[in-house]
Amino acid sequence: MYYLFKDLFFPPVTEADEEGILAIGGDLSPERLQLAYKSGIFPWFNEGEPILWWAPDPRMVLFFDELVISKSMKKILNKKIFKVTFNKSFKEVISNCQKIKREGQDGTWISDEMIEAYCKLNEEGMAKSVEVWQDEVLVGGLYGIDLGNVFCGESMFSKVSNASKTAFIALALYLKKENYKLLDCQVYNPHLESLGCREIDREDFMSILKSK
Repeated sequence: MYYLFKDLFFPPVTEADEEGILAIGGDLSPERLQLAYKSGIFPWFNEGEPILWWAPDPRMVLFFDELVISKSMKKILNKKIFKVTFNKSFKEVISNCQKIKREGQDGTWISDEMIEAYCKLNEEGMAKSVEVWQDEVLVGGLYGIDLGNVFCGESMFSKVSNASKTAFIALALYLKKENYKLLDCQVYNPHLESLGCREIDREDFMSILKSK
């Protein structure tokens, strides 16, 4: 376990433990967050606890040709129930991700400190959001870090059925059109798997991340 201080430094991702934890400490400055994501690392910790930095193996990702859009979702998308926008209401999206209740979780890992840090990254053009609207009301969305060739998804929320799926699909289709390599989804969950995401070795993920 590496302990981080003021120096802008991360150890190689191969030094992560079996759970994927690489380091502890440091801060959430824009400079450190940018270095982290470019190095295949992301922060994930509970409010009031030290910052934990992760580089899990395997890594959950979406290759765009493997995106799964079910027949029912195709019908919803064709009906144009939702309006999708990109990077129009970043703070509102991340704040909703913080507040939304999730099955099996008592609280959230998105602290006020994280919101402030990622809003700064949004101002610098690195953190971006996808918004889903219904009757001019924000009902779903997601946010993440845009590295130019890889988009690192962080969190999503949904206030009505299929809103977050709509955001995810819209982002995946946009990234494919813009020739991104993949969408990073960090760690496994069955909801992401149903959309076509799968786990790959961390070494393969890092090779793609470092490619131009």
